Amino acid sequence: MVLELALTVLAVAAALAVRPWRMLRGPLLSPTLAALAVLPWLWLLPQKLPAGMAVQFSGASLLVLMLGWPLAVPVLLGVAALVWLLGQAPLQAVLSQWVWVGLVPATLALAIGWALRRWLPPNVFIYTLGRGFLGTAVALFASGALYEGIHHLMGGVTLHEALVARWLMAWGDAFLTGLVAAVFVAFAPQWLATWSDERYLRPPPKA
Repeated sequence: MVLELALTVLAVAAALAVRPWRMLRGPLLSPTLAALAVLPWLWLLPQKLPAGMAVQFSGASLLVLMLGWPLAVPVLLGVAALVWLLGQAPLQAVLSQWVWVGLVPATLALAIGWALRRWLPPNVFIYTLGRGFLGTAVALFASGALYEGIHHLMGGVTLHEALVARWLMAWGDAFLTGLVAAVFVAFAPQWLATWSDERYLRPPPKA
């Protein structure tokens, strides 16, 4: 819990330092409110399922694409607060969920997005497939693997099959994120803070 509290304080302080609420003055207010209305119920799903069926949808990578990391972090924290208020899980469990389902995947998605922008050409398929689909799968699986590894080192019971489950759940998140990102690129690009028509749709330079 100490590690998770430290990550929370560090990430929230870094996000708020750039005053992300300024982005709410534009078109990002609608997706922000939609995330706060919908995502808590998806995060509450593991509490409603039978014991042993810890199916979890993150949505963190999609929020990074839509809102950018600085705004996605406090929104995800708000989602976790609503999960704590509406659900029956103790605060420690909700804090762990916020860190490993929200914060860490969002931060990894940011790093993957930076790497793709740095080393691959600006292309709409790089954005939708790279950041939306494959990047989400990698971020979610890596976060789940870190969680399993850390809890194993701290004395928790970890089965080898847990990584397989993490891998499969990551692809479910990746499919939905890639699909929504592609739809928004086509019909509502103003809801994607990380999208730029000038960057991704400009014609290639002439030889």
